[in-house]
Amino acid sequence: MLGMLMEERAKCGNSPPEKERGRALPTRLLFPSLSKGKLLVYVLIVEARRLGRRKRHSSVKADEAAGTAPFHLDLWFYFTLQNWVLDFGRPIAMLVFPLEWFPLNKPSVGDYFHMAYNIITPFLLLQLIERCPRTLPRSLIYVSIITFIMGASIHLVGDSVNHRLIFSGYQNHLSVRENPIIKNLKPETLIDSFELLYYYDEYLGHSMWYIPFFLILFMYFSSCFTPTKAESSMPGAALLLVVPSGLYYWYLVTEGQIFILFIFTSFAMLALVLHQKRKRLFLDSNGLFLFYSFALTLLLVALWVAWLWNDPVLRKKYPGVIYVPEPWAFYTLHVSSQH
Repeated sequence: MLGMLMEERAKCGNSPPEKERGRALPTRLLFPSLSKGKLLVYVLIVEARRLGRRKRHSSVKADEAAGTAPFHLDLWFYFTLQNWVLDFGRPIAMLVFPLEWFPLNKPSVGDYFHMAYNIITPFLLLQLIERCPRTLPRSLIYVSIITFIMGASIHLVGDSVNHRLIFSGYQNHLSVRENPIIKNLKPETLIDSFELLYYYDEYLGHSMWYIPFFLILFMYFSSCFTPTKAESSMPGAALLLVVPSGLYYWYLVTEGQIFILFIFTSFAMLALVLHQKRKRLFLDSNGLFLFYSFALTLLLVALWVAWLWNDPVLRKKYPGVIYVPEPWAFYTLHVSSQH
């Protein structure tokens, strides 16, 4: 029927302009050769298509505005648990397990923890995206996950070697060239190789690991808004998870040396909250959990920096305006050196 109508319209030749002096011409003047029955069918088809598009458009907007997800207690619990065990627990496990079980020329127990982390964390991030109330750009998600896995894998190798050097006398609170076990290397070009290893571990690996990680969290956070004020609350279990979650992000920010990335993400989240508040949209329970975790992290980082503000040795290793010492540098300087 639509094809017949188009043919009839083509037979009409040059039709008069649809608007004259700001007013639309009657439909009968646009299609003079159509009968009344065909003209009525044509008008009904056009009107039905227009109403259908409007209904789909309005329904999508309503779903995006009103679609909120319940608090993902299981997902956030697994996420926090594996962060503490597989990431924070890696270097601790290397110090606890006997060296005879994992020789220096073989992967350590911490390396196996890191391998598990590189598999489980992307899986949990994908699960988090699947529960997102709003559809996120898939291409950006896939590229971020791939980059995350590559960066974490680069870090796995560099971190494995650097932590193995601790058993040989390497001191984390000193730079590569200032370490006693590195100074006497011959030829001196070997020092450049160790600096390259340090660059892969602390700079390239961390950047490719943490930038997509925080990008995915921010994209998910951008969908955690609800027009209902009553839904902007957290259950008791979520409040209990805020403390270990914020404490882990403190370790991530300080040990990973990503304070600039973290503060930028935090300010972007705050700006988004203020912007959405003008539209009378509020954070749901998942968004509040992320927001409070980041706020607690910011407080802990500030207390950590204030506590070590006058440490001369750490000040020398971390010069510049942004001074955020690493926990493991503090450990090798003030804890392990006393035993």
